[in-house]
Amino acid sequence: MNTTTMPAAYTAPPPKQLSSWEFWGRILVLPYVVVFLVFVLYPVGYGLWLARHPESYSKLFDDPIFLRTAINTLVFLVVAINLKMVIALGLSGFFVQARWWIKILSVLFILPWAVPSIPTILSVRFMLNPEWGVINTTIFKLTGLDGPNWLNDPTLALAFSMLMHIWKSLPFWTLILLAGRLAIPTEQYEAASVDGASRWQKFRFITWPAMRTLFVTSTILSMIWTLGDFNSVYLLTGGGPADLTHVLATLGIRYLRLDQIDLAMASIVVAMPLVLPLVYILMKRLSK
Repeated sequence: MNTTTMPAAYTAPPPKQLSSWEFWGRILVLPYVVVFLVFVLYPVGYGLWLARHPESYSKLFDDPIFLRTAINTLVFLVVAINLKMVIALGLSGFFVQARWWIKILSVLFILPWAVPSIPTILSVRFMLNPEWGVINTTIFKLTGLDGPNWLNDPTLALAFSMLMHIWKSLPFWTLILLAGRLAIPTEQYEAASVDGASRWQKFRFITWPAMRTLFVTSTILSMIWTLGDFNSVYLLTGGGPADLTHVLATLGIRYLRLDQIDLAMASIVVAMPLVLPLVYILMKRLSK
């Protein structure tokens, strides 16, 4: 008599119990998730929801201030960022020297980046006051002539805003590039000196090839941060005179003051075509 063996009934494995470390790890991560949802995801989603109407963008593009703001933003990115990074590259070569007085200067050089933006930028704004500012007061004492109204000219006001941005963030990027220089083996420079290479040749064939990736990556990252930085313009000029020095980061505040929330959100959304390509290029470079 043939007998067939019946397969044993499949029993699911018992659910894995969390260890105490895993349990408390998830509990401790939960507050960060809540903060991300409430203070990051919800405001971004709510802003995109407010800017969902096409009419908001039509009104935004019809505003002549928006065109001037877009031009100011491009000028700010192209001129201020590249000038800042070139100066930072040069200063990193200066501060890499091991001399005691250079170490003292490096401490003083970092101070503008370390102190808060509000008192430093507002102090410069007071210095540029045409009536009682220290700059025009000095000009009057030396020449007997009244100094110009520095912030009443749109070109000068935007130029001073870019100078403030460069002055405030220059120490940070100088330190980044200085760290890149310190990673280059000194034996390469010693061998180049033996071969009779000049300073320019050392920079061209040793320093720049070793720091090119870091320099380009830092420049892209600086552009991304600058698109969201409104301190240099807002605290110095407030977007004036006549709203002619606004950048995209400060234009939204102008619309909020006018109680036009939809245009304020739309002015932020239109910056995405500038931000997203920079983020993509940055992540692509970092992935390599």
